[in-house]
Amino acid sequence: MERSKESDAVQAGHFIDRETGAIVPGLQPSSTYARDSSYELIGEYLYNRYGTPTHKVLEELVARLDGGTDALSFSSGLAAFTALIETVPVGSHVVAPQVMYYGAQQWLRRLDDQGRIDLTLFDQRDSEALAAAVRTETDLVWIETPVNPTWDVIDIAAAADAAHGANARLAVDVTAGPLTTRPIEMGADYAFHSATKYYNGHSDIGGGLLVTARDDDRWAEISWVRRHGGAILGAFEAWLLLRGMRTLFLRVDRASATAMQIARHFETHPSISHVLYPGLESHPGHQIARKQMDRGFGAMMSIRVVGGFEAANRVATSTELFVPATSLGGVESLIEHRAVLEPPESVVPDDLLRLSIGIEPADELIADLTRALG
Repeated sequence: MERSKESDAVQAGHFIDRETGAIVPGLQPSSTYARDSSYELIGEYLYNRYGTPTHKVLEELVARLDGGTDALSFSSGLAAFTALIETVPVGSHVVAPQVMYYGAQQWLRRLDDQGRIDLTLFDQRDSEALAAAVRTETDLVWIETPVNPTWDVIDIAAAADAAHGANARLAVDVTAGPLTTRPIEMGADYAFHSATKYYNGHSDIGGGLLVTARDDDRWAEISWVRRHGGAILGAFEAWLLLRGMRTLFLRVDRASATAMQIARHFETHPSISHVLYPGLESHPGHQIARKQMDRGFGAMMSIRVVGGFEAANRVATSTELFVPATSLGGVESLIEHRAVLEPPESVVPDDLLRLSIGIEPADELIADLTRALG
């Protein structure tokens, strides 16, 4: 029978060790692999920078879940991002949104300042801005959707059409919503995940994932960059990531459902001026989100607090259940005052609080935030 992606995640790709019968993939920590009497490799593995049996199980499973032909794991999300950017030809044009993960945008700005790339940042709130930014010399279009931390929604299919019309590649950061959004099925060339977040789900490793729609020369170059740059995920972290993925669907479904409850509850709260969540019918990108997010609307949202910076900071430091911390995608709920962390050029409002909804009971999270809002 044909297995669902959900069953594949639960069973780590229906893994069964043919020698022992073990149903849990093993951890292979060896940094090097021996040769036989003819000095030929005994198996298919040479050195840990090239991958290990643990990485193989992980990457085959991730490619299957994302609908790609291959996947690569990296030591961090930024390592995966920079490996892709490294393959952009010198002087080529790159398009990205004005609001995105600030670490990735700072890297792009640095390369632009050095003349390594020519960067255009488009207004992600304007449905026509991305297509207008693409030029004949564009090599890469990078988008997030929903955009972190304002949760604007970008039409992936339209972005793919714009990129491919210029013979450019489209890469989509889906860090905030794996499973809820499948970019490769909508025309993207690459799907990017910070595996630190939902794929792992337990806030105990750092990692990045890239998935490709095609195993072509560009993908071979990205693989070369990872191998020779030494940015592969550690074997133990790869094993932990595989373990976390077994509950991926359960965690994402539970957290997404809770996020919807919280968004609806606080949509009209007098101390909140805006609830930014694409699952709400009042959200400007709701219709696009409905088209490309068919397994809920994710577990990430932001709220804008009446009273500006000071009021938002007071709420972020007054919760008892929400943990005031950076990151997202773990089983615990987090609250973060983004203005404290954003770079000076950021356009993120200073009254914005980013919420990563975990798997705690919804009524307890609502009560905690209600009390903190005062």
